[in-house]
Amino acid sequence: MHRRMLAIGTALAATVALTVSGCATGNTVAGPEARTKHGPITIWYSNNAQEVTWGKGLVSSWNKDHPDEPIKAQEVPAGKSTEEVIGAAITAGTTPCLVFNNLPAATGQFQKQGGLVDLSKFPGADAYIQARSGTTADQYKSPDGDYYQMPWKSNPVMMFYNKKLFAKAGLSTTDPKLSTYADFLAAAAKIKAAKAAPFAIYPAATSEFFQPNFDFLPLYAAETGGTGLLDGDQKATFDDAAGKDVADFWKTVYAKGYAGKDQLQGDAFATGQAAMAMVGPWAVASYKGAVDWGVVPVPTKDGTAADATWTFPDAKNAAMYASCRNQGTAWDVLKYATSPDQDRALLETTGQMPIRKDLASTYADYFAKNPSYREFGAQAARTVDDPTGPNSTAVLQAFRNFWTKAVISGDGELDPQLAAAATKTTQLAVQK
Repeated sequence: MHRRMLAIGTALAATVALTVSGCATGNTVAGPEARTKHGPITIWYSNNAQEVTWGKGLVSSWNKDHPDEPIKAQEVPAGKSTEEVIGAAITAGTTPCLVFNNLPAATGQFQKQGGLVDLSKFPGADAYIQARSGTTADQYKSPDGDYYQMPWKSNPVMMFYNKKLFAKAGLSTTDPKLSTYADFLAAAAKIKAAKAAPFAIYPAATSEFFQPNFDFLPLYAAETGGTGLLDGDQKATFDDAAGKDVADFWKTVYAKGYAGKDQLQGDAFATGQAAMAMVGPWAVASYKGAVDWGVVPVPTKDGTAADATWTFPDAKNAAMYASCRNQGTAWDVLKYATSPDQDRALLETTGQMPIRKDLASTYADYFAKNPSYREFGAQAARTVDDPTGPNSTAVLQAFRNFWTKAVISGDGELDPQLAAAATKTTQLAVQK
């Protein structure tokens, strides 16, 4: 899966980070003079094969033209999760200058740890970010109004379907009719009755804080036309008609056996265990040669036109870390890595969507040559991400705890548990 959960604990991750980062041990924070300093820097990028290729290309092209400010790069060290690895490295003072794999929901916690550089302090930074990403950039500001992360790339979540399994179930492979909840449930019933696949869909049933990003939040964004988990006052939004409809839809999916409730090893869609999957374009390379797939927007209660449907972006951003002593170079590299040419390289190498306004028209030639990605390019303009506050991971975990019990397991009445989850997440969101 895109989360790429790995196998080592936080303590070992910190040790690995200490070894490979080349920084001094201890909670190192560079002084304000670092903002104008130039020289060698270290960066981390994801271990996704396509992103490794992009990262190596970035480093090679930069180093060729900047021999006095070379980049040393590596994959994010192995650990239970990228977020735990980064958090441990912040504590140890061993972060690199830049990480191109920041989960937006974790940014507030990293900022609270004192681990991030305020990008808005660089001259012209806000104007640069907003010119590149447009209004989409606003959701990546921290509560203090500044940017502690550079909006970088998104993987807008859409509904993949397996054409072979749909045909086996007597469903259309060109017009699968999945735009409403009723349509989806009818298709799922046919898949189950025909035994086309063990399950219609198989979202992860595990309890990690980020799992709402791949079941509840895409459908809630679609149903509300772009509302996230919290509003501008850090108050939970989802105890409303739309939230109840989305939760009830998924509760029905689980209750009827259309989705599995157990932890599954491997990718259920790629292995034919599920006929559908909600995922972004990063997965296209994974499915190549394994699944003849189609893709449509995520469903809404009554159906929404494709060009008006919102979803969750599954974004990863770039951030600068406070231990960096050559922040002038790091800022220049951030701008270089998000330039039109590097955004094109990212798109062509990974199939992931740069968070760039007018993406579809800016790279119209790419989408013309790569029609498999065209829908994702259009969808990228309508996404809403996780909150960015200091307690966002706790907020998401509280929501996931509710979801596991009330929706996946189906225990108890849904509405009072949804209301209680909204109260709990609001309390956590505003907690100092």
